[in-house]
Amino acid sequence: MKVLVIGKGGREHALVWKLAQSPHVRKVFCAPGNAGTALDGANVNIEQNDFDGLIRFVKKEKIGLTVVGPEDPLAAGIVDAFQKEGLKIFGPSKEAAQLEASKVFSKKLMRYADVPTAEFRVFDHPDPARNYVETREYPVVVKADGLAAGKGVIVCNSTMEALAAVEKIMVREEFGRAAGRQVVIEKRMEGEELSVMALVSGRTIIPLMPAQDHKRAFDGDKGPNTGGMGAYCPAPLATDELMAEVESHALVPTVHAMKRRRSPFRGVLYAGVMQTNQGPRILEYNCRFGDPETQPILMRLKTDLFELLLAVVEERLEEFADKGIEWDPRPSISVVMASGGYPGNFVKGKLILGLEEAAKLPNVKVFHAGTKLSDSMPFTDGGRVLGVTAMGDTLEEAKKNAYEAVGKIGFQGAFWRKDIGDKAIKKG
Repeated sequence: MKVLVIGKGGREHALVWKLAQSPHVRKVFCAPGNAGTALDGANVNIEQNDFDGLIRFVKKEKIGLTVVGPEDPLAAGIVDAFQKEGLKIFGPSKEAAQLEASKVFSKKLMRYADVPTAEFRVFDHPDPARNYVETREYPVVVKADGLAAGKGVIVCNSTMEALAAVEKIMVREEFGRAAGRQVVIEKRMEGEELSVMALVSGRTIIPLMPAQDHKRAFDGDKGPNTGGMGAYCPAPLATDELMAEVESHALVPTVHAMKRRRSPFRGVLYAGVMQTNQGPRILEYNCRFGDPETQPILMRLKTDLFELLLAVVEERLEEFADKGIEWDPRPSISVVMASGGYPGNFVKGKLILGLEEAAKLPNVKVFHAGTKLSDSMPFTDGGRVLGVTAMGDTLEEAKKNAYEAVGKIGFQGAFWRKDIGDKAIKKG
């Protein structure tokens, strides 16, 4: 069967690479793809929101399965458009994708389903939002309602920062008019974060191996929030008890609540979890594979990814519920190499050197994110450029292998965190 992956980031390169390993897959295309997906698959020059163009391509090439990477096309209804044409596509419907596309929808659903989360209020005008912030005696988090490329959540340390966040989202509309029309203001929770992704289809929910992401730009969790500067899998924080609690108190009631709304969820349900003194709390939901968590997770996956995703689409995921998913016991770690200035302004078009040397190292895979080919040479084309991913017998060894590979790669202005995985390594 031929497969199409939609998107152009590191997550999509990881999906292309893993799907191409399946004996059931003849060829993997990626639209629009990047310099890495061009190596492990074949790029198609169609943008991810050009639904008509993508559908025409799928029909012409007789693509058996389409896999959607990013949230934007899901929120815009790509799954509905494909299903209307009788085409197999992995991901939730537009209605179900509101779990990520609207923070307001998501928080209200959590309240309705009794999912443990921070107390919150919703505002559609800046004045009452400011008044609310000024009367809180605890720090808050201000969230833009709509999609903002992972940057619409502002964690505030003071009232002044919270007022500035309201101004940024609702008045200056820095994340766009639609995204900032409403805000969620919630009590800031303290604790360690965890990414829990689960395959969902019908009544079946199968959690994947948990991972931990590093959101802040700089070492020691300093600097602005980013789309993610690195991740590791598994996360020692995710004990069997914690995972059981997340499944029974969050994933199951959420999936049931969506079904009751007549918008059943099918695809990847990604729970951002915070382990607090009161137990695990849900920060937010995403409706697709995480980036960069997908890279270390897929490095460890031994079960055929194509078979898993097709089982989700065909609503027979229960076949895997009994036999389970097979994982490489070795941990993995992914380090993001970013463009200078990210997550703010950065310059594109810098030549990337050393990729071939890094690829020769054992247990290493360099996933491309913000890259493009020009005259067969790789250049930077985004804020997060590469996800250098490695495995090892221990997390410490995986980290050593990843940073050895990072040391062989260079482009002008490159920066990366040096402490990915340290928290877990210190815990032993």
